[in-house]
Amino acid sequence: MTTARTSAGVLLWRRRRGELEVLLGHPGGPFFARKDAGVWSVPKGEVGPDEAELEAVARREFEEETGHTAPDGPTIDLDQVRQAGGKVVHCWAIEGDLEPDEAVSNTFDMEWPPRSGRTQAFPEIDRVAWFDPATARTKINPAQAAFLDRLEAALG
Repeated sequence: MTTARTSAGVLLWRRRRGELEVLLGHPGGPFFARKDAGVWSVPKGEVGPDEAELEAVARREFEEETGHTAPDGPTIDLDQVRQAGGKVVHCWAIEGDLEPDEAVSNTFDMEWPPRSGRTQAFPEIDRVAWFDPATARTKINPAQAAFLDRLEAALG
């Protein structure tokens, strides 16, 4: 029996001029360089085999992918979704602010160009941006759109 890969993440939210905005990350690397709609994500990362505290993993991954500590304060458990590839993503919403230009992601190495024998480093997230919920729905991985619905319902 195989177990689905599991990730945990943080959906940072704020109110700007009275309107809700959420922070999403665009995946780095050459495969996503020219893609926009449907590929943005909550900053998240894989849960290790012995990691039981998913909210702690979500906070760690937020810091790794943005270079900023997730704010202290109350969280909203947005439950989980299953993405098309089978990955299960757990998410918590936290109110906070972050300047997108100051976000710095960790990196991963891959052979690029393919079959070149050369390894290059790419950021896991090449940029983050604030979006209103309607725009976020066009940007985010379709399965993760449920997190936006749940956040809006929780905030009333």
